[in-house]
Amino acid sequence: MNPRPSAEPARSASVLLAAMAVLIGLAGVALAVAGAWLIALGGSWYYLVAGLGLAAAALLLRRGGGAGLMVYAAVVLLTLAWALWEVGLDWWPMAARGDVFFVIGLLLLTPWVARALALRNAAGVGSARTVLGVALAAFLVAAVFSWMRDPRRIEGISPPGDATAATASAPAGPTAAADEWTAYGGTGFGQRYSALDQITPQNVSQLEEAWHFRTGDVRGQPGDPEETTFEVTPLKIGGRLFLCTPHQSVIALDATTGQQVWRYTPQIARPLALQHLTCRGLSYYPGAAAAPSAGSASASASPAACDAKLFMPTADGRVIALDPASGQPCPAFGGGAGQIDLWKNMPNVKAGSYYSTSPPVVTRSLLIVGGTVLDNVSTKETSGVIRAFDANTGALVWNWDSGNPEDTAPIAADRTYTANSPNSWSISSVDEALGLVYVPMGNQPPDQWGGARSEGAKKYSSAVVALDLASGRVRWSFQTVHHDLWDYDVPAQPSLVDLRVGSETVPALVQPTKQGELFVLDRRNGKPILPVNERAAPQGAAAGDVTAPTQPSSALSFDPPALKPSDMWGATVFDQLACRIAFHRLRYEGRFTPPSTEGSLIHPGNFGVFNWGGVAVDPRRQIVFATPASLAFVSRLVPRADATSLYVQGKERPNDSLPALNENFGAPFAVKLSAFTSVLGLPCQAPPWGYVAAADLRTGRVAWMHKNGTVRDSSPLPLPFAMGVPNLGGPIMTAGGVAFLSGTLDQFVRGYDVNDGRELWRSRLPAGGQATPMTYRGADGRQYLLVVAGGHGSLGTRTGDHVIAYALPRR
Repeated sequence: MNPRPSAEPARSASVLLAAMAVLIGLAGVALAVAGAWLIALGGSWYYLVAGLGLAAAALLLRRGGGAGLMVYAAVVLLTLAWALWEVGLDWWPMAARGDVFFVIGLLLLTPWVARALALRNAAGVGSARTVLGVALAAFLVAAVFSWMRDPRRIEGISPPGDATAATASAPAGPTAAADEWTAYGGTGFGQRYSALDQITPQNVSQLEEAWHFRTGDVRGQPGDPEETTFEVTPLKIGGRLFLCTPHQSVIALDATTGQQVWRYTPQIARPLALQHLTCRGLSYYPGAAAAPSAGSASASASPAACDAKLFMPTADGRVIALDPASGQPCPAFGGGAGQIDLWKNMPNVKAGSYYSTSPPVVTRSLLIVGGTVLDNVSTKETSGVIRAFDANTGALVWNWDSGNPEDTAPIAADRTYTANSPNSWSISSVDEALGLVYVPMGNQPPDQWGGARSEGAKKYSSAVVALDLASGRVRWSFQTVHHDLWDYDVPAQPSLVDLRVGSETVPALVQPTKQGELFVLDRRNGKPILPVNERAAPQGAAAGDVTAPTQPSSALSFDPPALKPSDMWGATVFDQLACRIAFHRLRYEGRFTPPSTEGSLIHPGNFGVFNWGGVAVDPRRQIVFATPASLAFVSRLVPRADATSLYVQGKERPNDSLPALNENFGAPFAVKLSAFTSVLGLPCQAPPWGYVAAADLRTGRVAWMHKNGTVRDSSPLPLPFAMGVPNLGGPIMTAGGVAFLSGTLDQFVRGYDVNDGRELWRSRLPAGGQATPMTYRGADGRQYLLVVAGGHGSLGTRTGDHVIAYALPRR
């Protein structure tokens, strides 16, 4: 008989076996060499042992017979035992350790490999295949069990509503958010809560798109910084919605139909030294008469009237007052200019290096404005002064300068405010009954080195400061981080709520922080309602600097656990090992590890557990709906020899007027900041990276916490794995018992049952939804949910210009 028909399959099987042996051998050598390096750094012995096992299996496979399969099965079982010991039945960490071994094991069980092994040496092939099959089956069984559990999930039920607290938190003046949405957080209390109850857990799944508006404003224009973002939360006044776009256009829409009523686009001075280009929202002043028709379509279009006003902060450092009826500037404001110049009396003037990215606070008579100052560019930036202007005339009423905090009278024409002082770039809140505005403060540049900070900066950096509305003087301040070296600015608007504590109703302030604390304070005096403890912090700052011996910690905290070597992660065992090596090479002593020249691991990173989106507070149930995230960053100080050289820009040098970020001109160190990721660009820490959660504000108890979001829009392939992703943009809650969130890195808006956290509804967005939604009642009586989807430059989410309204079907 002709042997040729059987010779070709045998030759192919031998080639496959040889290739498998080479692949396994190379993998073994790589694991063994890198594993030896890890051992030298004080890490796990597993990788060296597994690598040697793979190398031995490769040699035995070349010889044929079943010995190679037996050794490989031993490596699989070792990997399974090690994974269970390190991470338990937690799928994604298990997968990173065993996926490669499992796939190669399946290939080794194919008939072609068995044939090639038998041709070389028939001894023990069948029994060896059985042992390997059992090892792989054991791994599969463990995986299946891990799919059915989530070790980080907290199950529970939110506290029920408290009738005695239902109306306690309505601010003086405008009613709590319901038909209207008159300020960024719904009202000046910043609760992000609506008393509307038409949308419920029972019907939220029926939400459908009611209308869809395109602004025509997208990033990518000349002079745009990387962080050009559509972060606006629109206002709803009367029958209209008012919003601003990244490039500073102001648009009025019919709230029920989404039709444009007017558009105003100011002329912005160019070029601008921009770090961020955004507009998170407008501010509304109802006017002395507080006429209810001021924002309606039928209101007077006469610019001379302009009793009610919209205030628009611009990227070139102005605040423009607009007539809500016509969209035209109010000529009586600002001495006839219709605007005020925020650069007045400011030091170190450089266009674009200061402006108010967030909407100012408006009271019965005042417009209170803070602003963002360039981070980590130089030690000669402008001032972070907080100023109050007359809401009708634009005249300066008071100024609070942390470098001169006692002198709040309007500054003299020939003087300037304190340079390079801490600023407030986020959103403030106001309680007019108590006569206080609550200002979340940032840091004095540079963020990662504080050896030359002023006394004012030491006291007020990373603090929430309560200023007297009448005088601008400090009534109290509470520092959330002492001597901040981590860019842990107070990022979010304080939420004000009256809490029932025992038999007493206490006016409270809830302050989210980047490090994960939710400080619950008495807003009358800043004293903690929930306990705050000072905990010892790592020491050993860079040359010329110091570290605070302790840092405050709240009884209500979403501070992620300290990272361990076993928390390192990757798509495969190889990048997971690389992350473990990187972990051991970095300085890391837990939260508040100081930045260093060798590189420090900062966890949570400056992305923050919470950022500018803040939290939502339900005044009836006395709970907070929160979206904690957790991503580690690397902070590496680079010694500077002079005040002009570029040390960290590399090939990404700024174009035109854009600033050289992180160079810290004038400081002894520049800083290299980066996410703690593997060579594949994946986070080195295991998921989940983002959650939704609810907690009782009276006790600090977390009622429930679930991972939230998928990697569909963050991975090379659109795989909808529910791994829990970070969020940028805040949530809202409603009296109907539903919370909404659109800011996750996947492009969805979601509705959740406030009671237990279940996701009840989701809708695909055409772009990243990194903004805070809002809700209102339309002229047709329906409750609308409004979502802005425009993407976020530095997060890489899809860009867009979408404003989308959802509602229940018409009856």
